[in-house]
Amino acid sequence: MRTPVAAQNLGIFITGNINRLFVNREPWQVATLTTTVVLSVAWLWNFASQEESIWLRTKKKFFQYVKKLPSVRHKIDEELSKTNQNFENEISKSCAKLYYNLELPENGLSNEKILKLVDQHLHIGNYDWRDGRVSGAVYGFHEELVDLVTKVYGKASYTNPLHPDIFPGVCKMEAEVIRMACKLFQGGPNTCGTMTSGGTESIILACKAYRDYAREQKGITKANMVVPRTAHAAFDKAAQYFNIHVRYVDVDAESYEVNLKSFKKAINANTILLVGSAPNFPYGTLDDIEAIAALGLKYDIPVHVDACLGSFVIVFAREAGYKLRRFDFSIPGVTSISADTHKYGFAPKGSSVILYSDKKFRNHQFTVTTDWPGGVYGSPTVNGSRAGGIIAACWATMMSYGHNGYLEATKRILDTARYIEQEVRKIDGIFVFGRPATSVIAIGSHVFDVFRLSDALCKLGWNLNTLQFPSGIHICVTDMHTASGIADKFLVDVRASVTELMKDPQQPVTGKMAIYGMAQSISDRSVVGEVTRCYLNSMYYTPPLDEL
Repeated sequence: MRTPVAAQNLGIFITGNINRLFVNREPWQVATLTTTVVLSVAWLWNFASQEESIWLRTKKKFFQYVKKLPSVRHKIDEELSKTNQNFENEISKSCAKLYYNLELPENGLSNEKILKLVDQHLHIGNYDWRDGRVSGAVYGFHEELVDLVTKVYGKASYTNPLHPDIFPGVCKMEAEVIRMACKLFQGGPNTCGTMTSGGTESIILACKAYRDYAREQKGITKANMVVPRTAHAAFDKAAQYFNIHVRYVDVDAESYEVNLKSFKKAINANTILLVGSAPNFPYGTLDDIEAIAALGLKYDIPVHVDACLGSFVIVFAREAGYKLRRFDFSIPGVTSISADTHKYGFAPKGSSVILYSDKKFRNHQFTVTTDWPGGVYGSPTVNGSRAGGIIAACWATMMSYGHNGYLEATKRILDTARYIEQEVRKIDGIFVFGRPATSVIAIGSHVFDVFRLSDALCKLGWNLNTLQFPSGIHICVTDMHTASGIADKFLVDVRASVTELMKDPQQPVTGKMAIYGMAQSISDRSVVGEVTRCYLNSMYYTPPLDEL
């Protein structure tokens, strides 16, 4: 580090050299040099003052230039073409029994025919989620509730809360869902919110609200948010949409909760939002929300708690007999919470809530256009028109379960999750990441490549989530896993698979699971991004007309 004297000497040296540049120069030369110096200093200042580190930007630029070399680009395109073909082949294989409709039928099909085709589409796939072999994805399935929400959705399928004067009843249902959710998360009379199409939209809207709030109230134009490395990827999506820089903070190596010392250091004058997870998706651990909220109060920065995965399980956990740190509006400084009603609220897919401690934050979530020839236009969420059927079905689900129904479901789920966690901890060769707060149990291994365990369980019909940095897998326990024998069957298969893997622990992972390990070792993450785009494109694959 430079001493003050050294800094002073450096200043004299620079000033002296700049002065010499302007000695005996014509006025036009002085003007040109002045402009050049000012622009150079401005460029250097802009380069040095950006949120992203110089090292990371330099690394990205290096890979960008390397990938433009003809030989390198040709090789990448060649590999991407193979990858794309593999993805499309997988899609073709999974839908091999179905006929592709590439144009409208000449005449409309009968209801009977359409329903038969729908059943065919819904019963293909490699995993039987109804048997409780899938991590997360489907959080509950009860025929009586399915019948109820199907009827409710059918009745409300043409409603649209964009027109409250036409559909005031649907708007009332949404308001009641929000008020009930606020109550569950210990919100007072000033708490408010909106329904959204899912957790990602809830998070995106919170980020939009705080960006606009900080711009108006504090004049912040180069916004950043401090986010645990384990927070949901939706925060990164919001950052891409709204030009917010994400200052990621690593988690503690033992607890897998966000490191609070590093978290505090990441806060600066441009920070518009602090984030904590309750719990996080990868490991199911609960960040210290009280400590994060205290930082929010100290620096006058809003604090968002992402409880999308925790949903209604986390709000009933204490009443179900499980000790948890506080995470809700009872903590001073918590200004918003996202929670998915379509997860442990058991509502149909496509419903979530974003809740705020005060309307002053929600007001900045809203989008208002005042000068459109079509009239003054106001929209509370990303969507303009919204599916009233989803709102009605969510409302109906909550009214059907009631407080005691959710409490009983929470106890079933958490009892099953703790049982699985305790038994997994007894198995030699694997370990559990941190201390799971609710329903997620993440598994790793210091002995063998844990993706081999994932592959072995996959072959036995289990579909688990894969994790990276470090390698791991997790099971998200849902109401589907609480059925008799499901948890025990999972543990039997884990024990048997680990026993087999321990016979040759150094054997490398092969097949599809090897991709996950390789992806972590690629320094240029944009290459991983290109492969991911190939996968996303393959989801929209249809065969050429001449192949049908």
